[in-house]
Amino acid sequence: MKDSKEDGRLERGRRSREAILEKAVSLASVDGLDGLTLGRLATAAGVSKSGFFAHWRDKEQLQLDAIDWAARQWIDEIVKPAHQTPPGVRRVLALHEARLRFYEAKVLPGGCFFFVAQVEFDDRPGPVRERVAKALADWLGLVERVVREAMDLGELADDTDAAQLAYEIDALGEASITHAGLLGDIAYDRARRAVLHRLRALTTDPALLPED
Repeated sequence: MKDSKEDGRLERGRRSREAILEKAVSLASVDGLDGLTLGRLATAAGVSKSGFFAHWRDKEQLQLDAIDWAARQWIDEIVKPAHQTPPGVRRVLALHEARLRFYEAKVLPGGCFFFVAQVEFDDRPGPVRERVAKALADWLGLVERVVREAMDLGELADDTDAAQLAYEIDALGEASITHAGLLGDIAYDRARRAVLHRLRALTTDPALLPED
């Protein structure tokens, strides 16, 4: 019985922590990581301040954990769905389109947690900047690997610059966030078409990709 009670307590603690991090990522997508005041977040997540401090003793650790939670969300909402597409040039496009769908669905009120975090911490040395930089490097590395996979399968030209293409795809995804806020959803359509046209110009078999 004691073990059962302990397991229940730990599970409640885990659920509480996850609920707080979910709310933290949502709020930070609008106000940035520095906007996460402990009191405001505790109220938004519906937990007491004492319950909040049972999980985090300082703001920096909360910020680091929020970045990790956002990275898992990115994998669940973008990377995993895209990997249901066969490997090759179609998967490259699927990664980009899954990202745009995530934005279009307004999963986060600010659109993209990582875009805001990059702008906020790009010139501020420390553990939070390092964690944000790692998340960006991991994403670019993933896109590059998927591009190289398409090259290995013969679906992209042998002389494709995989790192450059990954950078371009990411840049178009990032641009769509701010442009959509100012110009509307046409920005997502433009970003989608831009990558599609780029891939159609590089692929050895245009029939693998949709028209326009």
